[in-house]
Amino acid sequence: MARIYSIRMASSKYTTPVFKKDQPDDSYKFQPLPKPTGQYPFRLPIQEVMPGISEQKLVFHMVGDTGSIRNPDYQRLVANAMRLQYTEADGVENKPQFLYHLGDVVYNHGEAIRYDDQFFTPYQTYPGEIFAIPGNHDSDVNPESQVPYHSLEAFKTVFCDTQRRQVPFSNNSNRLSIVQPNVYWTLQTSLANIIGLCSNVPKYGIITSEQREWFINELKAADAERPDKALLVCLHHAPYTADINHGSSQPMISFLEDAFEEAGVRPNLVLSGHVHNYQRLCKTYADGVSVPFIVAGGGGYDELHAIAATDDERFTNDSPLLNDVKLEQYVDNRHGFLKITIEKENTELTLTGEYYTLPHELPEGNETEEAVLADRFTINII
Repeated sequence: MARIYSIRMASSKYTTPVFKKDQPDDSYKFQPLPKPTGQYPFRLPIQEVMPGISEQKLVFHMVGDTGSIRNPDYQRLVANAMRLQYTEADGVENKPQFLYHLGDVVYNHGEAIRYDDQFFTPYQTYPGEIFAIPGNHDSDVNPESQVPYHSLEAFKTVFCDTQRRQVPFSNNSNRLSIVQPNVYWTLQTSLANIIGLCSNVPKYGIITSEQREWFINELKAADAERPDKALLVCLHHAPYTADINHGSSQPMISFLEDAFEEAGVRPNLVLSGHVHNYQRLCKTYADGVSVPFIVAGGGGYDELHAIAATDDERFTNDSPLLNDVKLEQYVDNRHGFLKITIEKENTELTLTGEYYTLPHELPEGNETEEAVLADRFTINII
């Protein structure tokens, strides 16, 4: 039976998302996106990669910001804990079937030479497939690299290949490349459509008009399959957050909310990384419908981001963009990962999210530790 850790919301911390004052404009860091490897509208039916996957129950991991060039211990700890959930699961139907990465696989500039240490080696024993959307660090380009390369070149080789094969810079890893059709794409399963966006390099994200048009069309297409399928939206840059490093992203809030309104569609769940902690926020719209916004960026990068204190003058929640959004739960002092379970019983579909954490300090040489359940939420798909 999983242990459950009770989190107490400190009264001195914000219970709403915040904006960081005097945000710098680094939009000059925007990088052109690579050409797609698949056909529009960039959908990948999961059966093409995982034939025989259950149509009654979908279980998978989600996590972001796993890479680290300074201290890989936390990344290995999280990866091993996810592996244990597979090997020790009670019954085949409860085993996590894959990992959906929320971006920042490799720091600091998405270089091919970093993939062995930061991806292939830590996940060499993870039993499931790994899908991904790119983060800002995956999309960046190192100006001091001795070997010139383009933005997302290595990411595309690993995750957006035209066929499954060994990756040249994987140090002979048995983990083959994945055939995602584009850096923004939709993973189609029998119980959920998972729309993944590419929000580029700048600190608060940029999404082009071309991708916006695609996104609105994908929202409408996925909505047509509800309530038989859940609709999840994933992007690296967190729209709503209360952390002290980034704060909420006005560009991503405006992008998502405008797209939801134009499409006439809101997802069941929005998931992000970028911020190195866990947050469960909930936005209640004017019609009374609530949508959870999850931040799950505590996947391994050694620097965690604390929740902002109410007396910290660098932050404010005084903005109509942040109205009706509440921070319901958070973990800002331990690394961890999400497990999502979507299950169909008769005609009803239920999504359950569980966030597991790992101790921040371990005895030297100990890379295996049971994860502790820190938060659980349930969404009835209607």
